Amino acid sequence: MDYGFLIPAFQSIIIASTPLVFAAMGELISERAGVLNLGVEGMMIMGAVVGFAVVIAGGGGVLGFAAAAVAGALMAGLFGLLTLVLYANAVATGLALTLFGLGLSALLGSQFVGLSADAFPKLHIPVLSDIPVLGPVLFQHDPMIYVSLLTAVGLAWFFRSSRAGLIVRAVGDDHDAAHAIGYNVVAIRFAAACAGGALAGIGGAYLSIVQTPLFVENMTAGRGWIALALVVFASWKVGRVLLGAYLFGGITIIQLHVQGFGISIPSQILSMLPYIATVVVLTVISAKGIQARSGAPRALGQTFKVTH
Repeated sequence: MDYGFLIPAFQSIIIASTPLVFAAMGELISERAGVLNLGVEGMMIMGAVVGFAVVIAGGGGVLGFAAAAVAGALMAGLFGLLTLVLYANAVATGLALTLFGLGLSALLGSQFVGLSADAFPKLHIPVLSDIPVLGPVLFQHDPMIYVSLLTAVGLAWFFRSSRAGLIVRAVGDDHDAAHAIGYNVVAIRFAAACAGGALAGIGGAYLSIVQTPLFVENMTAGRGWIALALVVFASWKVGRVLLGAYLFGGITIIQLHVQGFGISIPSQILSMLPYIATVVVLTVISAKGIQARSGAPRALGQTFKVTH
């Protein structure tokens, strides 16, 4: 049987899903601490432009991803300052952060449009990479794909088994009780927001450094919003977020490969598929009402103010 078509298709699904994995895991950290940050799109696009700029300047891929993480964390830090310290409205601030990121990235990235970075190297794992079919699909990818999977595994352990993870969950579930037993709610939420921003920045950089590799204005193309929907879709559980990211990545790639099956569908309709799926998911979740809300951190989006 000829697997020539299926192998690149599955490889493309994994690559397309990786930015969503990073961004959704970052938002999961924030929301588990009770911070609702709608600025994922802005943090991703800033990570994309900063990471690409570093690579073009000769800094290399590792330094590019590190710079993107810093850019995303700084954007999240700005969000944390405005919402956690100055008590600005979180929803409005998150939307403003997205608009700010899109505008600033367009300004900074205008000088990089038309440039392309060197292809990011792929790993060759002895024996495993040489397995027919499975080898090319699972074991011949760039290192960041495996980093994303390790991040998911690490977060699952962090929230389930570590003391720090339990503290973050406690702050997200009942910030008043967490404060009463001596935890600094603002500091914990600020750290969680910055960690989430760093992962979103890495997700954006993956687009510009690995997946494309080039920078164009608005290249995130709504992936930040999909990442937000994924966290809700997954009921704030790490494993489900990972599976959801690959599901949405698959939908994105299907629209590119469906023509190969001889199916004649307008390209505009195919491009809408990931976003239609996002709307459907959110609609179904809303219809479930209390069942969907049972997985949400109880203090999500609630403002915490220290009272004496």
